[in-house]
Amino acid sequence: MEPPTEDDTAIRRSASPNRTHHEPNRSRWVTLNVGGVMFTTTRLTLTNREPNSMIARMFAQDQLKPSEQDAQGAYMIDRNGHYFGPILDYLRHGRVIYDKHVSLQGILEEARYYGLDELVLLIEGIQQADVSLTRLDFIRTLVTSSHTTELRFQGVHLSGINLSKLDLRNINFKYACLSHCNLSYANLSWCCLERAELRYANLEGAKLHSVMAACADLQGAKLKCCDLTRCSLENANMKGATLEGSVMEAVSLRVANLKSANMRNCTLNDADMAGANLEACDLTGCNLKGANLRGANLKGAQLEKLVTPVHMAQIDI
Repeated sequence: MEPPTEDDTAIRRSASPNRTHHEPNRSRWVTLNVGGVMFTTTRLTLTNREPNSMIARMFAQDQLKPSEQDAQGAYMIDRNGHYFGPILDYLRHGRVIYDKHVSLQGILEEARYYGLDELVLLIEGIQQADVSLTRLDFIRTLVTSSHTTELRFQGVHLSGINLSKLDLRNINFKYACLSHCNLSYANLSWCCLERAELRYANLEGAKLHSVMAACADLQGAKLKCCDLTRCSLENANMKGATLEGSVMEAVSLRVANLKSANMRNCTLNDADMAGANLEACDLTGCNLKGANLRGANLKGAQLEKLVTPVHMAQIDI
């Protein structure tokens, strides 16, 4: 028998299956076992719409095993499968569809677990449509109340309501849900906003002088050009918030989370920012005279063009 020629070898190579080329095709379909409920979909569906989510990262790499598999090879996820159907439909077509037998709040909690931030915003927007208290209702409450009586909206759901340009001084909003509210140019001075939810609320130009807002959730909130003088925001979540141009003299931001916040040109004289998370925070053009930055996380923070230089005594523990 004659030895194979180079041409024969090339033909054999071209005829043999390319495993590297076909491997993604064989593994693009996946089955999920979510709390005992089975779902079949593609990796593209799980990774394409929100690529930074936890579930997208689980299935983005073919060579990684995202979780344990059951006897049939389905990936096991220890969550409530009752709520996963609407989540999977959202990943397929980008809309929130659910029937009356499925709790919207349950879908929201699962969306937060899977890190689907855009879906969370969509669901919160739907919940806004169910607000029972209108701007007119709120104004009627204000005008019929005595200025000597403490007006309490403690724990009240006010998400999405328009309260812009109103005088809301001294009102107790502790534990209230004010997410996505329009509070622009409102006067909230001396209010209690402790542990209130103000995610993505619009507070542009608002007055928050001496507000008590410890542990408040202000993630993504718009606080541009606000008066936050002597405001107490200890341990508040202000991740990604916009505070550009705000007056924040003597504000307390101890151990607050200000990661990636926009604080350009803020006046922070004598501000207490000890232990605050200022990672990737933009502090360009700020006045930090006398500010306490001891123990603050300044990794990646922008500190260009400061009005006064920051001294080591302000940073060192």
